[in-house]
Amino acid sequence: MAKKKASESNHSRVDNPNVMGLRAEVLEQPITQTLELNYMPYAMSVIVSRAIPEIDGFKPSHRKLLYTMYQMKLLGGARTKSANVVGQTMKLNPHGDAAIYDTLVRLSRGYGALLHPLVDSKGNFGKVYSRDMAWAASRYTEVRLDPICAELFRDIDQDTVDFVDNYDGKMKEPTLLPTTFPNVLVSANQGIAVGMASNLCGFNLGEVCDTTIAFLKNPDHDLMTTLKAPDLPTGGELLYDAAALGEIYRTGRGSFKVRSKWRYNKAENLIEVYEIPYSTTSEAIMDKVAELIKAGKVKEIADMRDETDLSGLKLTIDLKRGTDPDKLMQKLFRSTPLLDSQSCNFNILIAGMPRVLGVREILEEWVAWRMDSVRRRVYYSMGKKKEKLHLLKGLRRILLDIDRAIQIIRDTEEDAEVIPNLMIGFGIDQVQAEYVADIRLRNINKEYILKRTQEVDTLQDEIADLEDTVNSPKRIQKIIIGELEEVKKKYAIPRRTEIIYDHHLEEAADPEEDVPDYPVHLFFSQEGYLKKITPQSLRMASEQKYKEGDGPFLQWETSNREELLVFTDKQQCYKTRLSDFDDTKASALGDYLPTKLGMEPEEKAIWACLPGDYSGQVLFFFENGKAARVELSAYQTQTRRKKLTGAYSDKAPLVAAFLLKEDFEAAVISTEGRCMIFHTACLNPKTTRNTQGVNVMTLKPKYKVEKVLPLGQTSIVNTARYRARSLPIAGALLKEEDRGEEQMTLL
Repeated sequence: MAKKKASESNHSRVDNPNVMGLRAEVLEQPITQTLELNYMPYAMSVIVSRAIPEIDGFKPSHRKLLYTMYQMKLLGGARTKSANVVGQTMKLNPHGDAAIYDTLVRLSRGYGALLHPLVDSKGNFGKVYSRDMAWAASRYTEVRLDPICAELFRDIDQDTVDFVDNYDGKMKEPTLLPTTFPNVLVSANQGIAVGMASNLCGFNLGEVCDTTIAFLKNPDHDLMTTLKAPDLPTGGELLYDAAALGEIYRTGRGSFKVRSKWRYNKAENLIEVYEIPYSTTSEAIMDKVAELIKAGKVKEIADMRDETDLSGLKLTIDLKRGTDPDKLMQKLFRSTPLLDSQSCNFNILIAGMPRVLGVREILEEWVAWRMDSVRRRVYYSMGKKKEKLHLLKGLRRILLDIDRAIQIIRDTEEDAEVIPNLMIGFGIDQVQAEYVADIRLRNINKEYILKRTQEVDTLQDEIADLEDTVNSPKRIQKIIIGELEEVKKKYAIPRRTEIIYDHHLEEAADPEEDVPDYPVHLFFSQEGYLKKITPQSLRMASEQKYKEGDGPFLQWETSNREELLVFTDKQQCYKTRLSDFDDTKASALGDYLPTKLGMEPEEKAIWACLPGDYSGQVLFFFENGKAARVELSAYQTQTRRKKLTGAYSDKAPLVAAFLLKEDFEAAVISTEGRCMIFHTACLNPKTTRNTQGVNVMTLKPKYKVEKVLPLGQTSIVNTARYRARSLPIAGALLKEEDRGEEQMTLL
C-alpha cells in the first residue's frame, strides 16, 4: 500500500508543472532507426573521410598536410618549424594539432615508416621500430618536403585533379594528388575504419615502375616476374612463398613472413640483430625473449640488451659457452617476433567506395585514373594555347594597317569606346580588341607584330598535336611510361628487404626439446573423436566413454612427441602432432578431429596412423577391387604443411587402409560373398600418393569390395580354397564355416 502511494505521489509530481518546472518527454525509437540515423553517417564518414586511403595512396590527413606544405613553398625551400606546418594545416584539417603532428611524424625521414619518406626532417622524430622512443615536440623539430614530392604535385595547377572547398568554405584543396607513379603500392599505409580496415604493404619503387610500364604495354603481364615481393622500410628477410604471395597479388588479402637479420660475433660470443620485421618493435622482441628466459625455455642466453644508437638498430644477445648460434636463432624465430607475419588487406577507396583489390586491379584503377589526369593536363595546355592563338589572330588583323589602329584610338573621345571601335574597325572580338589595345607604345612596330604573328603557325601545329594526344590513349600511355622511367631513374633505391627463396630446408629442422616427452594411449573412434590419455589416468578408469552411436575403432600406445596422419573421405590427409592435443580422461569424448584440424564442411576422418620415421608403407583397398601400396615417405614434407591434398586415389571409395611395417596375408571379401586371399608382398610400392593401384579382385557388375582383414583376424578355415595364385582373381564363394561374425572395419 505504501508503495502504491509513493508511486502515485511521484506520478503527480511529474504531471505537475509547478513542481518540476519542466516536464521531460521520452520518445521510443527502434534500434534499427537509431543505427541508421545516428551511427551509419558516422561510420561512413570514418570510412570515406578518414581511415581508408584512395588511389593516390593517401588518406585525407596525409593529403591535407602535404598540400599545406606545398602551399607554404616547402618543396625545395628551407625547413621550417613543425609547429608552423601543424598550425597552417589546421586550416584544412579540423582535427587537433596532436593528430596532425602524428601524421607528420609518420611521413618523416627520421621516423622511417616509409621506403621513400615524403618529409625531409631534422630533429628527433622517434623510430618506427621502437615502441617507447618518443618524438620531440613540434616546436623543436623542423621539416620541409622531400624532393620526391615534386612527383606528387607535378602539374597540380593544370587542372589534373579536382579541387573542393575546405571545411569552412574559405579555401580550396585537392581531392587527390596527381602522383606520377603508383604511390599506393610504394608507401605503406594502415587504417582502421568502422567494420573494415586497410593494410597496404610497400613495394620497391623501381619494381613498381617496371611492373606498371610492363602492364601498360601488356595487360596480361605476369606481375610476379617484375614485382618480386613486398619491400619493407625496416629491411629484414622475406621468406618467399610463391603461393602466399600469389594469393596476395590476386585477392589483395593474405600474409607473408619476415624474419630479422643477424650476425654472429665470434670474438665476443654474441649475436647482433640489426634488422627486424616491420610489424614488430624492439621492445616486443626483448619482452618475449625475457619471458622465455624466465620460463626456462631458453637457457643459452646469458644477457640481452638494446644497443640502438645513432647508427641504427642493434639488439645484442650474449651467449653462454658452447651455444650454437644458428640453433638458438632458429628457436627464437619460432618463439619470438624475430620472425613475424605481415598481414595484407588492400582495401582502397575507389570513387568513394571501399574495395579490396589485388595488385593487378590496383594497377588497372591507377592507370585509368592517371590517364584521365594526363588527358586533363593536355587539354588544359591545349586550351591555353588556343587562347593565345586567338589573341595572335586578332593581332595579325591589324598588321597591314597599324596606323589605322592608332588613328581609331586617337579619334575615340571616351575610353570606354576604344574597344568597340577597334572591334568594328578590324572585325575582331572583344578579347582580341582588349589585347591589341593593351600593347605598349614601344611595341607598335612591324618587327614586334611580325614576330608575334609568326607564332600562329607554330601554335596551330602544337594545338593539332595536343588534340591528337587527347584523343589517343596510346600516346597518353607513352607519356605515362616516360614519366615512370624518369621517376625510376631519379628516385629508385635498392631493395631493403632481402628475399630468401631456399628457406624451407631451414624451417624443416624443428627441434622438439620444448615438447614434453611421455607415454600416452590414443583412442580413435568410428565417428572421428580422438582421446589422448596418460597411463596413470588410464589405470584409474579404463572404460572408455563414447558418444551414442559411436564406438572404438583404432588405438595406439605411443609418445607425446609423435605425429599423427589423419585421412578423410575427401582424399585429404591432415598432419598434426599429439602434443597439440590436451591430455584427457577415459570418461571424456575427446577432440572431434574435423573441428580440431579445421576440415572442410561435411568432411569426415575415416582412418589414421602414426608415421614414426616414415619408413613403412600405407596399403589402401578400394571398392572397385583395386589395392595401392604407397610409400609412407610420400607424406613426409620439408615444411610445416598441415594439409595434403590427393592423399589417395579418388577413383573409388576407400574400404580399408593399413600401416604396413611387415607384409601379411589379406582376406578381401566382396558383397557377392566371395573371398580371395593374397600376400601383400605381391604389390609393388609406389611413391605417388594418389596412384590408382592394381586390380586384386575381379568383380561382377553391381558388386563391390565389402571389407578387407588380415587373415589372422578372420574365421576362415579353408584358406587354400581362397588363396590366389595370380592377380587379379574373382575369388571363391565363402563356405558357411568360413563366414564367421566379422564387422567391417578400417584398420
